[in-house]
Amino acid sequence: MFALVCYSTAIGACQKGGQWQMAVSLLSALQEGKLEPDIVCYNSAIGACEKGGLWQQAVSLLKECFEVKLQGDVLSYTAGISACEKGGQWQQALSLLRELWRARSELNVISTALGSARARTVGNGSRPCRS
Repeated sequence: MFALVCYSTAIGACQKGGQWQMAVSLLSALQEGKLEPDIVCYNSAIGACEKGGLWQQAVSLLKECFEVKLQGDVLSYTAGISACEKGGQWQQALSLLRELWRARSELNVISTALGSARARTVGNGSRPCRS
């Protein structure tokens, strides 16, 4: 856990400093070290690529999130969309925006269903689940 936090902090510093090569390198080293990067690590690496104007690398990292079973969030998509915009790739940016809306809609449906199930549990006098 401590190692993941260290890597995440270092990748975030690379993003702030515009060091996309080092950010991507650290993300790779993290994976090679048999640690599982979290969405914060990916977001920082995607953001570093966005700052460096590397729209293809940013989109590639965003897709990699899904390959390793991480759910991209608003920050992931925003950085990817911004990278595409900077690279003049408006069609790719619109595609990412559609993916974001689709993902957000699915999350809203799941959240609503869970809230409804929880309300039914409480209404039946059963003990509610802890979130």
